[in-house]
Amino acid sequence: MKELNKKDIKTLALSSLGGTLEFYDFIIFFFFANYISKNFFPANLSDFWSLFNTYGIFAAGYLARPLGGIIMAHFGDKAGRKNMFMLSILLMAIPTFALAFLPGFDTLGYFCIVLLILIRIAQGVAIGGELPGAWVFVYEHAASSKRRTSLGVLTASVVAGILLGSVVFLIVNQIYTQEELFEWAWRVPFFLGGIFGIISVYLRRFLTETPVFEQMKQEESLEKFPLKEVLKTAKKGVFISMLITWVLTGFVVVMVLTLPNFIAKILSINPIEQSYLQMLAIILVSLSCVLSGVLADKIGVFKSCVIFAVGFGISSVFCFSALYTQNANFILVVACYLLTCCFGGLTNFCPIMMNEVFDAKIKFSGLSFSYNIAYAISGGITPQLALALHTLALQNLDNFWRFSLGIYIIFLAFLTLFCAFLFKKINNTPHTYSV
Repeated sequence: MKELNKKDIKTLALSSLGGTLEFYDFIIFFFFANYISKNFFPANLSDFWSLFNTYGIFAAGYLARPLGGIIMAHFGDKAGRKNMFMLSILLMAIPTFALAFLPGFDTLGYFCIVLLILIRIAQGVAIGGELPGAWVFVYEHAASSKRRTSLGVLTASVVAGILLGSVVFLIVNQIYTQEELFEWAWRVPFFLGGIFGIISVYLRRFLTETPVFEQMKQEESLEKFPLKEVLKTAKKGVFISMLITWVLTGFVVVMVLTLPNFIAKILSINPIEQSYLQMLAIILVSLSCVLSGVLADKIGVFKSCVIFAVGFGISSVFCFSALYTQNANFILVVACYLLTCCFGGLTNFCPIMMNEVFDAKIKFSGLSFSYNIAYAISGGITPQLALALHTLALQNLDNFWRFSLGIYIIFLAFLTLFCAFLFKKINNTPHTYSV
C-alpha cells in the first residue's frame, strides 16, 4: 500500500479525534460514580453497596456492546466502514445528553435506576461499533509498514478520551464545591459530552472510505453474511482475539480506572491529587501504546509483545507489594504504579493481533464479534471483581491475601505472553483468514 499522503493523515487524525471524544462520553460515567450513586440510589444503602451497584450499571454498558458491535460490523463489511462511524457517534451523543438532565431517586424513585441502565445500554451499543470500526478503518488506511504504529496512535487517542475525562473531573472539582457537585454540578460533564458528540458528528463528515473496502467493492468480493464466514473459517482468530481483549479490558478497568481510586483511599490523598496521578498514568499509557506500535513495526509483533508482557508482569509485582501493606509509602507506591503504566502499551497488541488474523472481507465482523463478546464478559465482571479483591486485600494486609488484586493483574501478564506465542503459531500456520 502507498505511503500516507496529506489526505490520509487528515483522515486518520479526524478518526482518532472522534474516538477520543466518543470514548470520553462512555467513560465519564466512571469518574462521577460516587456522585451518581448518591443521586440514583436510596439514601439508606451503605457506601459499599451504593458504589457497587453504580459500578454494576457502568458494567451494563459493556454487556450491551456485542449488540451494537455485531450489527454495525455486519453492515460495515457490507456497506462500508465510514457509514457506521456516523451512526455510532449519534447513538453515543443522545443518551449522554439525556443523562445530564435525568432526575434522581428523590424524584423518580426506582424508575430512575431503570432509565440509568437504559442509557448505559445505549452507550454500550454505540461504543460496541465505534472502537472496532476505528481500528479497522485506521489499519486499512495506513501504509503497510506503518499499520501497527498507526494503530498505536489511534489506541493512544482513545486512551486520551480517559485523560479528557480526568481533566474535566479536575476542572469541575476546582470550580464547584463538593456540595454543589453532589447536588447538580456532576451533570455538567455529561452535558459537555453531548456537545463533544455533536463535534464528532461534524468531524466525521470529512472522512473517506478505506481503499481496501473500495477495492473489495469494485471486485464484488464482499461477503453476504460476514459473521457466518467468521465462525466457519476463523475460529482460531476469534479465540486469540477474545483472549487478548481480556488483557486490554483488565488493564483499562483496573490499572487506569479503579486503581487510582484505591490508591487515593489507601494513601489518604484528595480527589484533586488523585486526578493528577490518574492523568499522569494515562499519559504514560498513551505514549506506551505508540511505542508498542513502533516496535511491532520494527521488530515484529511477537518480540515486542513479549517485552511488554514481561515488563508489565515484573512491575506489577512491585506495584501491588508496595500498595497493600501496613503504612504504605506514598513515593514508592506512586513510582511503582507509574512504572507499571509505562508498559500499558501491551493493550495495543489487541487491535494489532485482531487486524492480522482476519481476512479483509470479514475483518470488521470478526474483530467486532470477538472483541465485544470478550469485553462484555470481562468488562461486565471486572469492576465488581476489582472492588471485591481490593476489599479482601485491605482486610488481610498481614497475610497472603493482600496480593489478591495483584495476582489477577499478574495473571493478565501471563495471558499476554500466551497470546504472543499463540499469535506466532497462527501466523506460521496456513489458514483461510490471511492478512
